[in-house]
Amino acid sequence: MHRRSIVISALLLLYCPFSGADEPPLRFSVAESWSMPLIRIENHQPTSGILFDIMQSLARHVGREAEFHVMPRLRVQPALERGEVDIRCYTAQAWVPTLSDNYSWSLPILYQRDLLVASAEAAANTLPPRFDHEIIGTVLGYNYTPVQHMFESRQWVREDARSQEHALRKLLAGRYDYAISSQLILDWINRDLPDNKQLKVISQISVQPAGCIVRNDPAIPVQEILRTLVRMKDSGEIREIVERYTAQLAR
Repeated sequence: MHRRSIVISALLLLYCPFSGADEPPLRFSVAESWSMPLIRIENHQPTSGILFDIMQSLARHVGREAEFHVMPRLRVQPALERGEVDIRCYTAQAWVPTLSDNYSWSLPILYQRDLLVASAEAAANTLPPRFDHEIIGTVLGYNYTPVQHMFESRQWVREDARSQEHALRKLLAGRYDYAISSQLILDWINRDLPDNKQLKVISQISVQPAGCIVRNDPAIPVQEILRTLVRMKDSGEIREIVERYTAQLAR
């Protein structure tokens, strides 16, 4: 029995380096323009937030480490195309209409509801029947397709900020009267404001289902990643992650 145990142990030592070799990490893109509750970035790395928790959990489920590449939003898709990252999460097909067949889409994991919002002071006044060169707080690199005609006609004029939170902070500081924001980030900003200072919704611009794009590469377990996201959604895990942060928005 002792000799047999020695043989088995030796075989395991030979086998383990092969079967247990470290898999390469899953490389996720992170746009600098994201804000809480989607993600918090500190020292150029994400530390918390809905998307951070989803990506961390996804990597853990498929047995890989998560590696985050933080970059300006306009660099995200080129980085994916060059193979510098493997997965781009929280994007919609309408935002990348010319995407090639070299990628696979996941199911929607979240929905982005974009809104035109106003400062408390502007919302207290009558909305003008027609805007004329009205400065609107926007985010650098974002395309607002449903209202692009408003910018082209110069009824609205973009003033880009590096993130949605920054755009709303400028709105609060009186730099302009209106901005475009997602519902989640608007609620996050409003949570700490007194009622008479809260930003107000003027109208809904669009609702987009947002999922993940995965590079079709033999080194990436594409189908396992897609199936894992389905299980995370069907099991309620993604909903629980969202509620972990949105529960903080209750007043």
